[in-house]
Amino acid sequence: MAKNLQGILQAFTWAFLVVIVSFLAQPAYTRADTTNASTASPAADSSLQSKIDQRTADIQNLEKEIAAYQNQLDDLSGQADSLSDTIKSLDLSQRKLQASIALTKDKVDAASARLNNLNSQIGDTQSTLADNQRSVAEAFMSMAESGNHSLAALILSSQSISQVWQNVNDLALLEGNLQDRIGKLSSTKASLEHTKSNVQKARADLIDLQNQLRDQRNVVLATQNDKSKLLAETKDSEAAYQAILANKKALKDAFEQELLQYGSQLQLNVSSTSLPPSGSAPLNWPVDKVFITQYFGNTPFATANAQIYNGFGHDGVDFRASIGTPVRAALTGQVVGEANTDLVPGCYSFGRWIMIKHPDGLSTLYAHLSLSVVDIGQTVVTGQIIGYSGNTGYTTGPHLHFGVYATSGVSIQKFTTSKHCQGATVPLAVLSAYLNPLSYLPKMPY
Repeated sequence: MAKNLQGILQAFTWAFLVVIVSFLAQPAYTRADTTNASTASPAADSSLQSKIDQRTADIQNLEKEIAAYQNQLDDLSGQADSLSDTIKSLDLSQRKLQASIALTKDKVDAASARLNNLNSQIGDTQSTLADNQRSVAEAFMSMAESGNHSLAALILSSQSISQVWQNVNDLALLEGNLQDRIGKLSSTKASLEHTKSNVQKARADLIDLQNQLRDQRNVVLATQNDKSKLLAETKDSEAAYQAILANKKALKDAFEQELLQYGSQLQLNVSSTSLPPSGSAPLNWPVDKVFITQYFGNTPFATANAQIYNGFGHDGVDFRASIGTPVRAALTGQVVGEANTDLVPGCYSFGRWIMIKHPDGLSTLYAHLSLSVVDIGQTVVTGQIIGYSGNTGYTTGPHLHFGVYATSGVSIQKFTTSKHCQGATVPLAVLSAYLNPLSYLPKMPY
């Protein structure tokens, strides 16, 4: 009988060792649960929720204010160009930008709070894991010190067979509790990994918002300078303003003829087989809200041959975009050109522009920007903000000029013999390289 009892006891010796681990680990969970409960008390939850609700309300109010300014700007864009309307447009743009800055600040605060909360969760979870690791280590140290014989002797000290079986039942219950603890530990580790992933996203979102905030402030400064410059040039005279416009248009038309002349001298060949099929829509819209104010070509020839530009009419597509509208890369690619023709006095062309070369044989141009936030040689991804729309170069109001070219037929050149834009850097292309952007963009969203 004693031998049978000893065999039973030896069979359960290692079960007891595992139970010790579970028992020692249990306080760590208890402490962690208590800590979490104290940091997430009902009063704290209520206060935090109130702050979140207020921040959400502020964001919604600012979005309504921005939309109202945008509606006024849209109305102005359809009116005849005049000094008073231009000044009004600049004022509205500035107010909209200030509201956008306030909105971005609120979003930055919200993102910061979320990031802090996630980091706190990571700290609590890591503390829980560390406690359990220490408990497990202590348990195995105790096993090593006590040894199997001392544990067996402890069980043999039972007064009766019924007490032994009671210990066996207790072992079964403790083993079940161990499995539950192991499951919770596994869940805690999975939760930690998920939270870390969320932290990475929250940190990236916060950086993007902080960059937008910086960019918006720079656009406000540029808008203030534009207004001051316009008032200084016109001396608040409508006649002077119209004379300036007429002169700009004449210089712009003359420069476009130079572009065609220089482009015709390029020794570049375009093969249609190197381009994506028309209608395949490899490009994304460069602005979030799509409203086209001028289409490609605008001539009978261009209308009949939508894929071909014959040197007359419009060589791209214009999107309505008030000053400070985010402009996005239409497709992943490399920035191969970035310049500002306004730096050359009397050169009324693209203003501040960016060109991106894509791996599918297309290149895209973004012009009349108020601000560029990319550098030549930089790789950008589809949808990434590369700049902000503006009123630079020759325009009759803020908008984005979007051009699509066959990469094999376009070359970025610095003018050394131009009559109007000496020293300016612009993209030059053979006629066959000008492509209708709508042949490669998605279907119109309206």
